Amino acid sequence: MNEIVYKSLKRCESRFAEIDKISLSNFQRVLEAFSKNKVSLMHFNGTSGYGLGDVGKETLCDIMADIFGAEKAIVSPHIASGTHAISLALFGVLRPNDTVLSVTGEPYDTLKDVIDEKGIGSLADFNIKFDKIDLLPSGDFDYNKIADYLNGNRSVKMIYMQRSRGYAWRLALSIKQIEKICKFVREIVPECIIMCDNCYGEFVETCEPTHVGCNLCAGSFIKNIGGGIAPTGGYVVGRGDLIDLVAGRLTSPSIGNEVGSYSSGYRLFYQGIFNAPHVVNQALKTCLLFSSALSGLGYEVLPKLNDDLGDIVCSVKLNDGDKLVKFCQAIQSVSPVDGYVSPIPWAQPGYNDEVIMAAGCFVQGSSIELSCDGPMREPFIAYIQGGLTIEHGICALEKVLEKIN
Repeated sequence: MNEIVYKSLKRCESRFAEIDKISLSNFQRVLEAFSKNKVSLMHFNGTSGYGLGDVGKETLCDIMADIFGAEKAIVSPHIASGTHAISLALFGVLRPNDTVLSVTGEPYDTLKDVIDEKGIGSLADFNIKFDKIDLLPSGDFDYNKIADYLNGNRSVKMIYMQRSRGYAWRLALSIKQIEKICKFVREIVPECIIMCDNCYGEFVETCEPTHVGCNLCAGSFIKNIGGGIAPTGGYVVGRGDLIDLVAGRLTSPSIGNEVGSYSSGYRLFYQGIFNAPHVVNQALKTCLLFSSALSGLGYEVLPKLNDDLGDIVCSVKLNDGDKLVKFCQAIQSVSPVDGYVSPIPWAQPGYNDEVIMAAGCFVQGSSIELSCDGPMREPFIAYIQGGLTIEHGICALEKVLEKIN
């Protein structure tokens, strides 16, 4: 083993022990949800046509609601991505002339057209106003500006927050931060809907945003919650009446979540959720391993070894476009799928800049599997996420060190 990697692993030992405790707690919660809902082989069967009486889908939704401490959930293989899940939630509960305030600044790149691109069915086309207040340089909420905005706009319909960093240089939100902002908002506008983009955040801590005051959470099943096994899909979870509205957007208002078949069956979704706490454990260890090693070489990284963790992502500021390309190519070269491919930057749909992505995954685009990407813009930051096993993380780190140093 590379000496830098070995020393980095030793530095991470105490943090790894903390992560083990978190994953055990989360696994126990998942196991209790499976037991409560009496999961059996029949729940894995697929359905056809309308999918009426689909106990596999219904029970999967009940399990997710229990895990998230929520009233209801939608889990669907027909949700194509995290962006799709978030879009469903926004369009499901918002109405013309409503106002949304993002308290974490600009949302992720793929949501830009959802929010304000004219003539394509965006929120702007329905005269839905989407304002934003940036986080402070410390990464905390700007409570003064938020209070001023809400006191002047008491009819605001939704507070929106993005838990993970997207392509920003910041730490992900911790559950403690999310709980504090939820209480703060409730004191000013008690009826306001609070929504969290939970992508990359599931099972990182011992509870979820819906446990501490969020009314809605949305995310992707090819990220944390699918455990590297779910083949597709996404979820929206939260307050019952809001989930009913979102279900009407997924299908139609007249039928909601009562219909919708999936002939392939649901076993991989159940098994993915069951495995997810452990897989997130491995991804978090990979994150901290990269952080420890690369910070030791002088690179700026987030999170640092002793920072609070809010997602599975490690950001590395490379300050060099060629180095970002080499970094991603190194990750791709040790991937189990398409490891022979050498990624290059390209204009991927939904992004404002060319993006380079390394993702040699068993499930296409699965970012709970070890992957790395970044926009080709200064300061050229690599975003490493996922890792089904810490062993894969070790191999990837060794290859990265070989290529960029």
